Amino acid sequence: MATEVTLPALGESVTEGTVTRWLKQVGDQIAIDEPLLEVSTDKVDTEIPSPVAGTLIEIRANEDDTVEIGAVLAVVGEAGEGGGDAPAPAAEEAPTQEAPAAEEAPAQEAPAAEAEPAPAAPETPSAPEAPAPAAASGGSASGTAVTLPALGESVTEGTVTRWLKQVGDEVAVDEPLLEVSTDKVDTEIPSPVAGTLLEIKAAEDETVEIGAELAIVGSGSPAAAAPAEPAAPAPEPAPAEPEPAAVDNAPAPAQPEPAAPAPAAAPPAATTSAPTPSPAVAEAAAASVADEGPGYVTPLVRKLAAQHGVDLGQVKGSGVGGRIRKQDVLDAAAAAKSAAPAATPAAASAPAASAPAASGGAASGGAPSPLRGQTVKVTRLRKIIAERMVESLHVSAQLTQVVEVDVTNIARLRESVKEEFLAREGVKLSYLPFFTKAAIDTLKHHPALNATLDLEAGEITYYDRENVAFAVDTEKGLLTPVVKDAGDLAISGLAKKIADVAERTRTNKIGPDELSGGTFTITNLGSFGALWDTPIINQPQVAILGPGAVVKRAVVIDDDDLGETIAVRHMVYLALTYDHRVVDGADAGRFLRDLKKRLESGQFEV
Repeated sequence: MATEVTLPALGESVTEGTVTRWLKQVGDQIAIDEPLLEVSTDKVDTEIPSPVAGTLIEIRANEDDTVEIGAVLAVVGEAGEGGGDAPAPAAEEAPTQEAPAAEEAPAQEAPAAEAEPAPAAPETPSAPEAPAPAAASGGSASGTAVTLPALGESVTEGTVTRWLKQVGDEVAVDEPLLEVSTDKVDTEIPSPVAGTLLEIKAAEDETVEIGAELAIVGSGSPAAAAPAEPAAPAPEPAPAEPEPAAVDNAPAPAQPEPAAPAPAAAPPAATTSAPTPSPAVAEAAAASVADEGPGYVTPLVRKLAAQHGVDLGQVKGSGVGGRIRKQDVLDAAAAAKSAAPAATPAAASAPAASAPAASGGAASGGAPSPLRGQTVKVTRLRKIIAERMVESLHVSAQLTQVVEVDVTNIARLRESVKEEFLAREGVKLSYLPFFTKAAIDTLKHHPALNATLDLEAGEITYYDRENVAFAVDTEKGLLTPVVKDAGDLAISGLAKKIADVAERTRTNKIGPDELSGGTFTITNLGSFGALWDTPIINQPQVAILGPGAVVKRAVVIDDDDLGETIAVRHMVYLALTYDHRVVDGADAGRFLRDLKKRLESGQFEV
């Protein structure tokens, strides 16, 4: 029985999402909870898994389509159900008369439709509900314009970051042509028709508006391609001889092309060979991106590569355009493991000995970073971080105060209970929950630092709750997940919530609503040994606290019996950056004074 896959709720403030990438194609076998596609909102990118095991028989939302929560994205069921439920996307029935998707009913007329999309043109005029495909087929002579689609409700333009195809290249329906970046999402723009890329109208790094023409796709004849590129005659023999290239360019509809040399094998190839191209196709796809590295890969692929120690630069992708998929990483990891037993014990011990050195970086003699000597494109997230950091400095008047705190009592308390705490709660007890709890308790008496300023409305909002954001370092860049109503949590609750949101942020599983709504931010400056820094305020908040590293140091203390004496104590610097438009220096000083007293008392329930 067929099962519909719908867009799940992605947060209380999210009403729609944009399909950025399909990880599976029609005909692919799907396991339960296996990712089907990627969906992007204005806050987070996420993968949508399949609720059942079976075959992907229909895709109802194309890449770059914006759909509402609850909308049907795909249909998963038995392979035989595809003909009735999904005639158009599956391209298995001529009555749908969708020229770019149907390819003249490949199951019935594969030899006739092998290399000519032209016969599809006479069918399209008879289809009253297919104006777009009709134009696409009719565009064989004059070409079909590829425009920048709508990429979100508030997005008005995008920047062309990379062309995946060049003038003269053969392209299939829905095959990615280029990558476009906005301030919210990076996405690929697919070709609406099959044919030849005749003209590129937007250069890389050029910013274009929604609806602007990006390229022209038309007939694959040399005459059409010649004006666009001198080397255009090359594509003419390509359709007739290297037919595997057509398979690479057409994951689903162009599968009938290899049916002529192997008619008997054509039916299974039409449903199963798309996700696993032939070795020649995989090598050609990998070669096309060899000079550019692995290109864009999903967060899941990056996570798997990090877990298994796989170098993405050495992996040949089996996806469209050489894209690296999850299975490619798993295969590479399996190959590495199978090769390991063949090594001698001495050789096997060498990597183990060098692993700590590599993790220790240059100080331990590890290998230099592969980024040395390279010029790379700025990622979307890095660009957003850069813009917002500069915007924060321009918007608010920022100052930083630093105090030194003796946290010896906390260090002794933590040392005495950390083993029991780990066994009971399942997370390690660090200093961060203590700093957070003390800051929350202090904010309740100093609401000026737990507020926002709206100059246009002439209002300052003092919050009656503490939604604490935490700066988390991820592979993509710095993100700030929020622990809502942190004021209601004890040390154990804070420790578990902080560990939870940090882990889900690093693995791209954090919800979009959990990345917004913070009223105060804490950045753990001491996680890498920094004593103190001057953090930048996370707008629209008015303050951010940065605890440094806790270090042992000889300090002068006042003892009731001994008077002034020197002792080894656990010391930490607390850096508070505040918005001087709302918070005066005296306000910041009083907050830090009370925060220091709260920490030095060491009175915490663990």
